[in-house]
Amino acid sequence: MPPVPPLPERAAALCRELPRLYPDAHCELDFTNPLELLIATMLSAQCTDVQVNQVTPEVFRKYKTARDYAQAEPAALESDLKRIGLYRAKAKNIRAAAQMLVEKHHGEVPRTMEELTALPGVGRKTANVVLGNAFASNVGVVVDTHVLRLSRRLELTKNTTPEKVEQDLMKVIPQDRWIAFSHELIHHGRRVCVSRKPRCAECSLETVCNSGDKTWSSH
Repeated sequence: MPPVPPLPERAAALCRELPRLYPDAHCELDFTNPLELLIATMLSAQCTDVQVNQVTPEVFRKYKTARDYAQAEPAALESDLKRIGLYRAKAKNIRAAAQMLVEKHHGEVPRTMEELTALPGVGRKTANVVLGNAFASNVGVVVDTHVLRLSRRLELTKNTTPEKVEQDLMKVIPQDRWIAFSHELIHHGRRVCVSRKPRCAECSLETVCNSGDKTWSSH
């Protein structure tokens, strides 16, 4: 069997194969506007999209604008989010972020990385999700636990922090593929390249992977 190709060829192969495997890959958080996506993404930290989607329908019915969140009673908002992990801290950040949206952005979600990451509780990952999925803006690569794990397994990076992994991915993945690539890698991480006992024998990317924890190998 041929050896695993070097990084540029490997990245190019992934950019060809992943869209074929997951042509419908998309953000799995439910939302209808940028504010809903911002709130849902803030809630998704250390929590599954499924759990968030179970809570947000009622939250979105109750709080329709940034001002609604900003003026919410802390205890009431906490109660509305109590099925979400770390709900107290998230409620505090959501209220503070909403207040900043009202005071500095006329209640609208801003469209730049700098303005988004200035909001309490919003880091690059959340900002990338909002920019990419609400505004179709490829500013960066969303690096969640799946993207982090698979990027290391596929030797796209040797780094371990999301910020550094994102920078490495931005060097080898074409910019117009940044958001789609994240979705596709997340789908692959949930369905095939799982954390424990990855299903390598079923994996179409196996030939470009040389991870030390592979459960099966053709080379």
